[in-house]
Amino acid sequence: MLLNQDTIAAIATPLGNGGVGIIRISGNLAPEIAGQLLNKSLIPRYALFSSFLDNDGSVIDSGIALYFPSPASYTGEDTLELQGHGGSVILDMLLRRVLSLGARLANPGEFTERAFLNNKLDLAQAEAVADLIESSTEQSARSAQKSMQGVFSEQINKLVDELTELRVYVEAAIDFVDEEIDFLTDGMVENRIVGLLESIGQIRKTAQQGRLLRDGMTVVLAGKPNAGKSSLLNALAGHEAAIVTDIAGTTRDILRERIQLDGMPLHVIDTAGLRESDNAIEKEGIRRAHEEIRKADKILLLIDASEPEPQDILTTLPTDIDITKIYNKIDLLGLSSSIQQTEQGASCYLSIKTGAGLELLKQHLKQSVGFNESTDNIFIARRRHIEALRKGYEHVSSALNQLQISQAGELVAEDLRQAQISLAEITGTITSDDLLGKIFSSFCIGK
Repeated sequence: MLLNQDTIAAIATPLGNGGVGIIRISGNLAPEIAGQLLNKSLIPRYALFSSFLDNDGSVIDSGIALYFPSPASYTGEDTLELQGHGGSVILDMLLRRVLSLGARLANPGEFTERAFLNNKLDLAQAEAVADLIESSTEQSARSAQKSMQGVFSEQINKLVDELTELRVYVEAAIDFVDEEIDFLTDGMVENRIVGLLESIGQIRKTAQQGRLLRDGMTVVLAGKPNAGKSSLLNALAGHEAAIVTDIAGTTRDILRERIQLDGMPLHVIDTAGLRESDNAIEKEGIRRAHEEIRKADKILLLIDASEPEPQDILTTLPTDIDITKIYNKIDLLGLSSSIQQTEQGASCYLSIKTGAGLELLKQHLKQSVGFNESTDNIFIARRRHIEALRKGYEHVSSALNQLQISQAGELVAEDLRQAQISLAEITGTITSDDLLGKIFSSFCIGK
């Protein structure tokens, strides 16, 4: 438990007027504040209707007071919730009264940060609280709820425990090198490392889908003028988001549209047609297009099916970003819609005008990132979780390599230790103050 912390307070409901407004108070002074504000005795976890009194005894508001004594509260501290009317003026008056009684205004995310520091939540669960609040789809909300309940953390903790056990075994084998049995080459260590790699790999796949549910995939539409980029944006969005004309270079600036594909958030970005131009405005649009292309998760390269492939454009595209070629206007050539996969990448043949092949493209977009419409086993994840899992996987892979090639027990143990550190950062068992500050500063005040 944290000791001698300031008592904090904040409005926990959104700004604006509403039927109910909530002020949350956490800290050692919560019971004393309740006594002066209500002039009544509180029963733990009992909803008490009361007037909320100003310092001169006048009534500021009336509503329900709930008291949760330490440690059985969200923050692990004495906590008081005041549920009054949701007017912004009345809530501000009530908050000023609470602050005058010794509390201070909470920092963004400070209630959840205290819950983490008081071991009520681990770091992954704490982040899931913000993800649940910010959920934009039912699937992402359900996945965030799973993370908040500890589904993700349980899997990470299991991996960390397995790494700990294996480290103990390896380090013991190093200490007893004079024994007749070589514990590092008996097959057990190698089998367990291979098993760890499989487990981390599976969790990485699930976490990647969880990240997509949270952040969405950024798809940039690129290609020559009049290839159909803006028309495809409109078709995916389901409304006229972009102006479409036969005039080349209609799109000069970046157009962004957030859509849903069966629950998968998609950030679709329409860009200016890529070509040589002397027009200053169009040149700036092309520069911005290349800037967005470099930041994309996936590139859809629009190509007029009746024209040769734009090799000049292909050579300018990043080689480390997945590219799908979209051959548009197949209706003019009498071709059938299809998806073709080769070693060079995927190609989609469609007609945006007739709609032929659009469903194939949508399915391709989901499949290309391993998206599954079922969220039964999906937990929410963030980019930092993906990166920690990647580092953990690389360290365990290095440990296997050290075991198989050099049979260097000390190096195997060190790689396992590094993997353990990487994975422990996900739940906050091992973390830094800088990381905590960055995470909780993104929360809303009152949470």
